[in-house]
Amino acid sequence: MKRIFWLGVGVATGVALSRKARQTAQAVTPAGIAGNLGDAMRELAGALGAFGADVRAGMTEREEELSEVVERRSGVTPGARHALGGRGDARARRANG
Repeated sequence: MKRIFWLGVGVATGVALSRKARQTAQAVTPAGIAGNLGDAMRELAGALGAFGADVRAGMTEREEELSEVVERRSGVTPGARHALGGRGDARARRANG
């Protein structure tokens, strides 16, 4: 019975090592390296997109905070400047052609 047990352990170990060796060999082939590089690039692109979204959200939040401070201290709504023909309105006219 002991011999059958150890035979089973040996077969299981051999199969596991064989699979691991095959995976490692495939990872160092040009196709495997390209696959790993492609996955890394997709992950990087996703991270950059998330970072950009976080930055935009932070900018919007900070702009709202600053607008509230300006309005509280001066009584002028910063968005009203565009309606009155301020510098921002001239930039918008140039951008729109």
